[in-house]
Amino acid sequence: MIKFSIITCTYNASEVLQRTLDSVMSQTWGQIEHIIVDGASKDSTMAMVEAYRRRSAEEETEHDIIIKSEPDRGLYDAMNKGLQLATGDYVVFLNAGDVLPTDETLENISNDVNERSDGRLPAVLYGDTNIVDNNGELLRPRRLVPPDDLSWRSFRHGMLVCHQAFYVRTDIAKAEPYNLKYRFSADVDWCIRVMKRAEKEGLPLLRLPEVVVNYLDGGMTNKNHRASLIERFNVMSHHYGLMSTILMHIWFVARAVLKK
Repeated sequence: MIKFSIITCTYNASEVLQRTLDSVMSQTWGQIEHIIVDGASKDSTMAMVEAYRRRSAEEETEHDIIIKSEPDRGLYDAMNKGLQLATGDYVVFLNAGDVLPTDETLENISNDVNERSDGRLPAVLYGDTNIVDNNGELLRPRRLVPPDDLSWRSFRHGMLVCHQAFYVRTDIAKAEPYNLKYRFSADVDWCIRVMKRAEKEGLPLLRLPEVVVNYLDGGMTNKNHRASLIERFNVMSHHYGLMSTILMHIWFVARAVLKK
């Protein structure tokens, strides 16, 4: 049976956290380890988290709830702390405001993997993403659609898979922690490095035929758009080469102009 380590990073997230906790609590799949890494919140976040842990025990969900609250050096540092604590087969990042689309999401994914894998767990499970607002209401499907055949080379066309829809085998995730020199695009770099390692080890990436996360619109990258774009350019130059990255960005601009 596949065990999922869900990592939720929080900081003063009381306005949107409850639906994330409820989403995990309601999963029909019992093999869940929920790791909540809090950056020493000053609002009611930790009170909500402690109430969630008590409720999980009372309802006998069989979920393991692990809580760590202390100052951190930002989101990616918190994610690395979560990776260090993970003991499941796959790590799933589900931050405050994000939710699993249905109560059966993880059960369906587990069944799908068992039916389609050859005995070895794929390095990555990836699927579609819906974008939701602060109230959890559906806004739209994510514009970029994951390809059926994904590799680390695919991301030269952009981040084709949402970070929260990118489930990574825990041993591989731990071998490739987030690079803290990046403030806004360490997730892009991480996904590429994970896929490079998968290719090196001859492990497949499995496309899931469903929406696997409802992702909260906005986030750190949108709030720091210009700095994020510059950093993402540097990430892509590192992995794909400077000239290739320049040519691809020229194509991005040309495509945007032609669509107008």
